[in-house]
Amino acid sequence: MANGEKQYLQMCRDILNHGTEKGDRTGTGTFSTFGKQLRFDLQEGFPLLTTKRVPFRLIASELLWFIKGDTNIRYLLEHNNNIWNEWAFKKWVESDEYEGPDMTDFGNRSLTDESFNQSYQQQMARFKELILTDDAFAGTYGNLGSVYGKQWRAWRTSQGETIDQLKEVVENIKNNPDSRRHIVTAWNPEDVPSNMALPPCHTMFQFYVADGKLSCQLYQRSGDVFLGVPFNIASYALLTYLVAHSCSLEPGEFIHTLGDAHIYKNHVDQVNTQLNREQRNFPELWLNSEKNSLFEFDMEDMKLEGYDPHPSIKAPVAV
Repeated sequence: MANGEKQYLQMCRDILNHGTEKGDRTGTGTFSTFGKQLRFDLQEGFPLLTTKRVPFRLIASELLWFIKGDTNIRYLLEHNNNIWNEWAFKKWVESDEYEGPDMTDFGNRSLTDESFNQSYQQQMARFKELILTDDAFAGTYGNLGSVYGKQWRAWRTSQGETIDQLKEVVENIKNNPDSRRHIVTAWNPEDVPSNMALPPCHTMFQFYVADGKLSCQLYQRSGDVFLGVPFNIASYALLTYLVAHSCSLEPGEFIHTLGDAHIYKNHVDQVNTQLNREQRNFPELWLNSEKNSLFEFDMEDMKLEGYDPHPSIKAPVAV
């Protein structure tokens, strides 16, 4: 049995038992701790949690979206991926162009008011259709600003040039594997206040090569432990596999370091449900061996084998 999921579940218990009650940007309230670390040996299997179903296809398409440098949710919607919809939708319903019913606090209201939820679903469906079919609308309301893909692939310098951090780090791993500078950062202080739908939660990652294996450590400033962190674990593990493959290395370890690790108050029941489940073996990841570059991979080039999780557990997203 892989030890990584055991660490994750213990972190959940620690936060519920010892976390500090704190307010937050969304107004939901959290139980919070500061400074956690999880370690996953990628030789033990692909770290997709088994105590609840975590949708690998959503994780993979979002990661490919980052790798492509894309910042518009149209690509995600084309792959039936809705995980960034709420932030883009919020931008639209708070704009002067929106003329529908009041959508204030739509995330929470949709869970408790069935009449409102029907209206919300109608507006969201309308929004998604416009993103997919109207180029001008998608350009205005589908674009999330200078989020992960932009910072990874086209960091804007003060001289007006761009830096492709991800491409450079892959080349550096190949040519100078012992370097201590295999770093990609998404935290751009100039863009954070005004040019991002959501400032990056997973802010910086660093690769490390030893004994023919590639390891990755992520620093995440803020982690929604129930909904977000399982995605983050799998996403950066997948990135590590892809970069390792591109550099003719084996995957080593994924180390996940968290700043503010929190459980939202309206996720507590769901977390307790998960904690009462027995963990199972991690699946294995298959990659298309004919693809040699990180930037060549598509959805059909990766799949899981042997994933047998407990059922999914739904919870509201705090926007």
